[in-house]
Amino acid sequence: MKRHTIASVTPTLAALMGAGQPDLSTAAPIESLLDRAGREGIDLIERCLVYCPDAIGTAAVAENPSLFEPLRKAAPLGIPLLSVFPPKTPVCFASMFTGAPPEVHGIRRYEQKVVECDTLFDSLIRAGKRIAISTVRGSSMGVLFGGRRIDLFSEAGDKEVTARALELVEADRHDLVIAYHQEYDDILHKTALRSAEAVAAIERHLRAFERLAEACHSGWSRHARLMLFAPDHGAHVDKANGTGDHGENIPEDMEVTHFAGLAAGVDRRPQQS
Repeated sequence: MKRHTIASVTPTLAALMGAGQPDLSTAAPIESLLDRAGREGIDLIERCLVYCPDAIGTAAVAENPSLFEPLRKAAPLGIPLLSVFPPKTPVCFASMFTGAPPEVHGIRRYEQKVVECDTLFDSLIRAGKRIAISTVRGSSMGVLFGGRRIDLFSEAGDKEVTARALELVEADRHDLVIAYHQEYDDILHKTALRSAEAVAAIERHLRAFERLAEACHSGWSRHARLMLFAPDHGAHVDKANGTGDHGENIPEDMEVTHFAGLAAGVDRRPQQS
């Protein structure tokens, strides 16, 4: 069966959150996630967390299965996807949040510039939704979607991004919260792909998602909610120097697995006496 690409995140979230599709979105929605929501009696997602850890591909999941067991409990639905080419961070997130391939949205190489076409965020704003992005200062995520009515928080590092995202969930003022982490990607480019430092960074990303998912169940308990673990691409070993890299059309770079957790909101209807 042909895999969806990460561009399918946009039509899926738009459908689940009751918004129209962005103008240039051509990707198909992720049927397994829509079906799971239906089976759990969720007609509309009221709150959504999308956690975006950089460079955690399917190969990393396969090579460290025990590390990912807690993630599978927090977000039990595994969704095999393909990245887009070239698998570079700004290219990938532009596709993930427009529903369009690189040749359509215009980010076709590593460059930090604003995505000028219609995005998931624009369609959600038109539907009256509130959006917040917590990202590392200087990262692509902090540039790509600028100039929109989005509450954008640029933080010093991953730890601060997590703290901000936890505050946003607890405050319960946004319908969609995006949190972007980059430590694993930073480390893999400097060390071996599965060095002790790199694996420790993966583990910190996983623990951060678990904390955020727990916060969603607490701060968003009144709402039907989705927690999505959504990496952009994978990585491979650069044979020339033994460090990690990405950007090639190979399974190590292109294959990713997203993980989703869903929960219905607490019934807020008055009890009959």
